[in-house]
Amino acid sequence: MLVLASASPRRRELLTQAGYAFTVAPASISEDLRPGENPLGYVTRLAREKAQSVYAGLDSRDEAMVVIGADTTVVAPNGEVLGKPADAADAARMLRLLSGVTHQVITGVAVASAFGVEVAAEVTHVSMVTLLDEEIDTYIATGEPMDKAGAYAIQGYAARWIPRIHGCYFNVVGLPLALVSGMLEGMRMRSGQLVR
Repeated sequence: MLVLASASPRRRELLTQAGYAFTVAPASISEDLRPGENPLGYVTRLAREKAQSVYAGLDSRDEAMVVIGADTTVVAPNGEVLGKPADAADAARMLRLLSGVTHQVITGVAVASAFGVEVAAEVTHVSMVTLLDEEIDTYIATGEPMDKAGAYAIQGYAARWIPRIHGCYFNVVGLPLALVSGMLEGMRMRSGQLVR
């Protein structure tokens, strides 16, 4: 049995798109960035904590039980980790940081089972055109940026501003499917179980 430790509708859609049958059990952990923590360490720590927290709380744990945890963040060119905006002003600030430059999107993925926890990460470079203040204001008024890391959704309205990416598109949406599939396959090979 496969469990997704996330409330993200985008992650649910992606796992479904990839043909996996799963249940959802969102993790409840603090997502605060620790002092001195780098972006890669941050997302892999959160992914691990989410997967382990949900796995530990499951009533039934057998060798076929697998929990996927994931966390995505946007890293501005100045190195700032951009989570979900606190309010409209914060969303505007983030979009101005990303305007006209290339930034990184990093997703940490953790797979927890009776055989332990495996953690990996995917990095995608995303280029954004230069945005006018009016464009930023109009976008924020749609409400779309408010629950997205970096204050934008590549699969939504903001797609018009992204001329190129280098790396996995699905990573930017929130779950690098090829990485997840490879991790589940590796777990299957180690355990003799088939995760679908």
